[in-house]
Amino acid sequence: MYDSYMTYGDKPTANQHRISEAREQFATIINRVAFGGERVRLTRHGKAVAAVVPIEDVDFLEELEDELDLELVREALADPENQTTIPLDEVKRQLGL
Repeated sequence: MYDSYMTYGDKPTANQHRISEAREQFATIINRVAFGGERVRLTRHGKAVAAVVPIEDVDFLEELEDELDLELVREALADPENQTTIPLDEVKRQLGL
């Protein structure tokens, strides 16, 4: 059950499953991810198209994205070109609204 694998480059990996396989082993894969902390790549025609990851990984990625977004906002606010206000009507016009 756990020894199913595909090659990824030159290295075989047990954490890759064809989507058709994953469908049949869905509960097992979810348990491995949720309780074992594994990351599983799902493939179609040998190409990785999705992944099943622990929720902690998703939470971490979302937190990281938030931090990066905040950094970009701070940079934009510090830019002197962004100190000029634009009337709402002008913004709508520029956006075609």
